[in-house]
Amino acid sequence: VRKSTMEWENQTILVEFFLKGLSDYPRLEPLFFALILIMYVVILLGNGTLILISIWDSHLHTPMYFFLGNLSFLDICYTTTSIPSILVSFLSERKTISFSGCAIQMFLGLAMGTTECVLLGMMAFDRYVAICNPLRYPVIMSKDSYVPMAAGSWFSGVINSAVQTAFVIQLNFCRNNINHFSCEILAVMKLACADISGNEFIMVVATTLFTLMPLLLIVISYSLIISSILKIRTSEGRSKAFSTCSAHLIVVIIFYGTILFMYMKPKSKETLNSEDLDATDKLISMFYGVMTPMMNPLIYSLRNKDVKETVKHLFNRSFFSK
Repeated sequence: VRKSTMEWENQTILVEFFLKGLSDYPRLEPLFFALILIMYVVILLGNGTLILISIWDSHLHTPMYFFLGNLSFLDICYTTTSIPSILVSFLSERKTISFSGCAIQMFLGLAMGTTECVLLGMMAFDRYVAICNPLRYPVIMSKDSYVPMAAGSWFSGVINSAVQTAFVIQLNFCRNNINHFSCEILAVMKLACADISGNEFIMVVATTLFTLMPLLLIVISYSLIISSILKIRTSEGRSKAFSTCSAHLIVVIIFYGTILFMYMKPKSKETLNSEDLDATDKLISMFYGVMTPMMNPLIYSLRNKDVKETVKHLFNRSFFSK
């Protein structure tokens, strides 16, 4: 019997969603709770420290560190949208989330992820100008340029997420069992009992604009960077030039490498159409959301002389001032 619109709203839209997570493996939950909690604390401390350093040290008031501060703040926001609720679900028998809470989590997670894709593309362009056009760098990457670039990254993320989330929450849902740790948009869409081809088309367009286009910009930028570095005659000069962009390149490889592995690996029709999602895939997806934000401050601090010098100066000042 076909249910009325009011019945669907009462029974699907207004009910809580159940987050399956690792419900089939309850003995693993305490282990992953401790592991994810430690990683989350490292994310907050590492990225928080980078933000404070980039604000405190006037020598770091440059476009690169401005973007890096945005990236660190973005990573804190991105992980905070899902990790606290995941940690609670590991310790709770009732692994549910309200529809409105799910919509907010879906919106924030997608917005932060999209923003990071675009921001990494902007950072690649910054490194291209620094290495390939060093004399014009202060003019091209002036404050009037890099601030709107960062703002545009955030704006792109918010707009993309708002559009996709708005179309998803209007769907009628036949089930409320989300086979994931959080309200990941693809996992939520699978619960719809309506045609989601329109949502999938919007997602393909958004992925092309906000994920693949920034990746293309990164590939072009680094192709020109590598070409420029190879023209440097001395090995010392080549090493110095490469060191200015190596940290960003490592972050890009980790970030996009995981995305390509998770969302572009071939899947069978049975997997696409079923509710089953391998526990390994879910864990990889969860660690993707944790590992990259945790690694970013470590990579930038270990590969960056300016950051290391500032941290050393801060520690010396705090200890010797007592």
